[in-house]
Amino acid sequence: MNVRNAILAIAAGALTFVSQISLSDSDHDGRKRSKGGMFERSADVAPVNNATYAKECGECHFAYQPGLLPERSWQKILDGLSNHFGDNAELAADKRQEIMKYLAENSAEHSSFRRSEKIMRSIENKATPMRITEIRYIQTRHYEVPARLIKGNDKVRSLSNCSACHTRADQGSYSEGEVKIPGAARWGDD
Repeated sequence: MNVRNAILAIAAGALTFVSQISLSDSDHDGRKRSKGGMFERSADVAPVNNATYAKECGECHFAYQPGLLPERSWQKILDGLSNHFGDNAELAADKRQEIMKYLAENSAEHSSFRRSEKIMRSIENKATPMRITEIRYIQTRHYEVPARLIKGNDKVRSLSNCSACHTRADQGSYSEGEVKIPGAARWGDD
């Protein structure tokens, strides 16, 4: 066997080995592997999967996915529930503890979903944003949307009202192709 054939045999063996490795159901960017081994597109951030958080926080506003903020932000928000953006949102100690554990374990820096990673890269090291709308990545993704379609739109009013325009926000999907601004045609078309 010459050197070329030996190299080809080693490469073929390596490819066979790699193709037989059992891969997890999802890779690091949140894509899911289908039964056929191909990747399917999934959420941009992990969807909310904690019933207590969804009920307690989602009762008053959109239950933001933990992957949209770093752990230190969630901690500061939960530490200030007695004055939660002007409202008293205090929780029983056991519920608060459960929610904090869930938020901490699934916060942006602990997530492998691509938007969470981009969010973390856009936040300065020690910064503790208290609002998702304060995050540079979120701001740059919305900079082209005219204010009249957000603040001037009674059905939207604020960039923090994610589910008003992102049709699958509750599933963790924030794809531009799924945006429908209430009361407006595709905003760039007018």
